[in-house]
Amino acid sequence: MLRLFCLFTSILNITLAFGQQPKQRVFSSDIDRFWLAYDSVRTTSDSLRQVAIFTRLYLAKGTPGLRAFQQVEGYTAAEWVGSIRRHSKFWNSIRPSTQLAKTGAQNLAPYLAKFKQLYPALRPASIYFTMGALRSGGTTKDSLVLIGAELETGNPQTDISEFTGKDHAFLASVYARTPFQNMVPLNVHEYVHTQEHGSGNTVLARALNEGTCDLVVELVTGKKVQLPYMTYGPAHEAELKERFKLELFTDNISNWFYNQLDKPGHISDLGYYMGYAIGKRYYQQARDKQQALKELIELDFNNDHAIEAFLTKTHYYPQPLHKAQVLAAYEQRRPVVTRFWPAPDAEGYLDAAVREIRIEFSGPMDPGGHSTDYGSGGKAAFPVVKQPGFGADAHFYTYQVALQPGHSYSFVLNGGGFQDEQGYPLKQYEVKFRTRP
Repeated sequence: MLRLFCLFTSILNITLAFGQQPKQRVFSSDIDRFWLAYDSVRTTSDSLRQVAIFTRLYLAKGTPGLRAFQQVEGYTAAEWVGSIRRHSKFWNSIRPSTQLAKTGAQNLAPYLAKFKQLYPALRPASIYFTMGALRSGGTTKDSLVLIGAELETGNPQTDISEFTGKDHAFLASVYARTPFQNMVPLNVHEYVHTQEHGSGNTVLARALNEGTCDLVVELVTGKKVQLPYMTYGPAHEAELKERFKLELFTDNISNWFYNQLDKPGHISDLGYYMGYAIGKRYYQQARDKQQALKELIELDFNNDHAIEAFLTKTHYYPQPLHKAQVLAAYEQRRPVVTRFWPAPDAEGYLDAAVREIRIEFSGPMDPGGHSTDYGSGGKAAFPVVKQPGFGADAHFYTYQVALQPGHSYSFVLNGGGFQDEQGYPLKQYEVKFRTRP
């Protein structure tokens, strides 16, 4: 549920934009099937019967879009049923709003016609309104736009009182914007994704992938995407540009995308703005605007070399960036583990009576993130029984352990889970020691 792609409700007459004979390209029948399954699930308290009912009435009869959505997001019948059981107030509250998706917006076709004028190679796509389990507002798969209507038709009055912590903050931020009101520009954004190739594994590639969509929105509607990053970005572009330069060749995606946090002043998805700014600079300086837009849309986002060469061509950074130097500077910014204690003796042994291990970092960490895995010894060598977590100043992290004499132990602190206050991921560190026989 932590990830929100910008997907909103859509259209009835997309094919008008392509000058073709009418053909259905918007499907919303999954919404009615969901509520039929929902009502039937609630007639019993037997969880196994609930899963069977939901599978039979919703999943087995679903559209190709629902099947694609389930595949892409990894949804299971048990996950849907679990949410129905835990969040009945929410589902009852959102139910009337989801019917908005069935009527859709009849104003998108002219914008798609404009899109086709700017990009003649535009391919038709189909849009499916489905009901997810609150993990994704939607995504795309091949020529399908897949929308989670339960996230994209809510409003500030939607009852989210049954949720806590990050889930509550996430939903509050989504519904505060009344997403249905922004359906046209944000559906154009997602329509562009059906024309692109890959999404990229680096910050730079993902930025261009998402930013190109926002640029197209502006070109065909005459308005920027109405999201906080598009207001914050221009006012802070100089500092963002330097920060982005440090991370653009890395895979630190979560620092720039899909990173809504319940923190005062936090602006999520700034990578969208950076990609938009780079693409817009290239488009504005191009003599052949149609060719420039074609290049942006048809970039191979999974080809790092092609993406890096394109960045150079945009002149967004006046001087060419030397990848090795940029990556070296990035590595120097990452936090490290400076020690753990009690420390093993000179022979690498730790007293088996130890019940707590503290990890010290090179600077303050973000107390909201952590990730611990088995070490080189695997599950059999994993000593952790509990994680009390960060200390008051977030300079150290505590593990409770259960040790026996004559054993080797190991566990790993992962970067990406552990991050410092600026979002730089920890350099992976393995805690490894032995106890005396």
